[in-house]
Amino acid sequence: MSRYRGPRLRITRRLGELPGLSRKTARRAYPPGQHGQNRKKRSEYAIRLEEKQKLRFNYGVTENQLLRYVRKARRVAGSTGQVLLQLLEMRLDNTIFRLGMAPTIPAARQLVNHGHVLINGREVNIASYQCRPGDQVTIRNNDRTKKMVEANLQYPGLANLPSHLEFDKNKLEGKVNSVIEREWVALQINELLVVEYYSRQA
Repeated sequence: MSRYRGPRLRITRRLGELPGLSRKTARRAYPPGQHGQNRKKRSEYAIRLEEKQKLRFNYGVTENQLLRYVRKARRVAGSTGQVLLQLLEMRLDNTIFRLGMAPTIPAARQLVNHGHVLINGREVNIASYQCRPGDQVTIRNNDRTKKMVEANLQYPGLANLPSHLEFDKNKLEGKVNSVIEREWVALQINELLVVEYYSRQA
C-alpha cells in the first residue's frame, strides 16, 4: 500500500485533527460519505484500526513502515507504545515540521527529499532518517532555500517548540537535545490501541 496522496480533509473529517497532515480544519464535524452522520456502534477492532490509521496518516508512513516501527519498538525496553511514538517523532521529516521549517509533515518530507536539509553539515535526503540527541539540523546555504524556510517560519504548523529541540531563527539552525517526551506529542492518540491492533500480526 503506497503513501496517501488524496484529499486530506476527507481523512481529517474521518479521523479527527491530524496536525502533521494538514493545517486545514473541516467545517463539518462528522465523517464524509452518505452514512457519515448516522454511524453505527463501532466494534473494538474498528476503534483500534482508527487509532492505527491516525498514526499512519499523521506521520505519512506506509503500512509496511509502521509495522517495522512496531517490531522495532517491541525490541526496545520500556512501553512499546511510547517507544513507537518516539521513533515516529524522531524521524527527520517530523523534526523539520516540529522546528517550524515546514507547515506540514508532507511539506517537510519534500524539503528533505529535495536536498535542502543538512544534518551535522552533511546533506541527508531521506525523510525517515532517525534524529539522535546532539544532531545539528541546518539548511543548504542558498537564497532559495533560506527564503522558503523563512516564509514557512512565519506560519509554523505548531506554535510550541518541544522541549527536546532548540531553534535559532536568525541562523536557521536547530538542535536535537534529547528524545521527545510523551507529553510533547501533538497527536491525540491512544498508542496502546495501536500496539493491540498489531499484536496479532507483528
